[in-house]
Amino acid sequence: MENNAQSQLHKATFAGGCFWCMVTPFEELPGIHGIVSGYTGGHVANPTYEEVCSETTGHTEAVQITFDPGLFPYRKLLDIYWRSVDPTDAEGQFHDRGSSYRPAIFYHDEQQREEAEASKEELRRSGRFDKPIAVSIEPAVEFYAAEEYHQDYHTKNPLRYKYYRHGSGRDAFLEQHWNTAKDKEELHKELRQRLTPMQFEVTQNSATEPPFRNEYYNNAEQGIYVDIVSGEPLFSSRDQFDAGCGWPSFSRPLHGGSIQERQDFTHGMYRIEVRSREADSHLGHLFDDGPMPGGQRYCINSASLRFIPKERMEEEGYGSYLSEL
Repeated sequence: MENNAQSQLHKATFAGGCFWCMVTPFEELPGIHGIVSGYTGGHVANPTYEEVCSETTGHTEAVQITFDPGLFPYRKLLDIYWRSVDPTDAEGQFHDRGSSYRPAIFYHDEQQREEAEASKEELRRSGRFDKPIAVSIEPAVEFYAAEEYHQDYHTKNPLRYKYYRHGSGRDAFLEQHWNTAKDKEELHKELRQRLTPMQFEVTQNSATEPPFRNEYYNNAEQGIYVDIVSGEPLFSSRDQFDAGCGWPSFSRPLHGGSIQERQDFTHGMYRIEVRSREADSHLGHLFDDGPMPGGQRYCINSASLRFIPKERMEEEGYGSYLSEL
């Protein structure tokens, strides 16, 4: 395992077509310390982009992720990977064709290999796709960073990236095969059994609970708040403050990558809706009247959250977040 002795950082390497599109699914998540676009699996040292695209070097475009498994386990990286590619197409990805765009998981140790094989088999047995799962699972070999202009391409050339990604057909494919009506029906059936009616209406139907009559609006204990649906860590008591609005308010999330922001034009208003990234739960809204220096107020429904007190964080698997209090 390629580790950093001080912080125990590990590597994960995934190929899923154009490496521009394989950065955004993983960035800004808790425990992700770096994502590099590059080339791997070939027989030429230090290949250029043009050489790789010529299909003569044996390389495939890939991303190499440096991550802390204590905060973001490898299995969760695999879950994101499967939801970011067409796992049935071994000849390329979407409109990018050829071996340099083939999908593959490159494992860095035996544990990664076992987890990759298990997740692949789980996807196969799910029946989500009507074709065989064609992603290869191979040992990691030499990885070469791509040219600088390819790194974080989506931030350097946002419009071109968006046009490219949309035109490739990737997003349309992912929308068709994930979060389908059947998925939502099954999820709602399960959630109705374990959530209260208010928790269900808030997280799944974007309802708003009454102010001052909810569980955490005046909570003063130390701990973290996680998504009531998925357990994804969202906010720390360190960043909670009394905004006088009757709902728990926070100056910032634990990690920006755990939060999605969307435009909300409901009720004749313009607001920024806040949703969790992993479970897509409705959380609340974001306002610009919070404390400085950030000036932000994340106004969140208690019904979307579960509070884990400091003394229980270790036993519930959130010990890595004790430093966030």
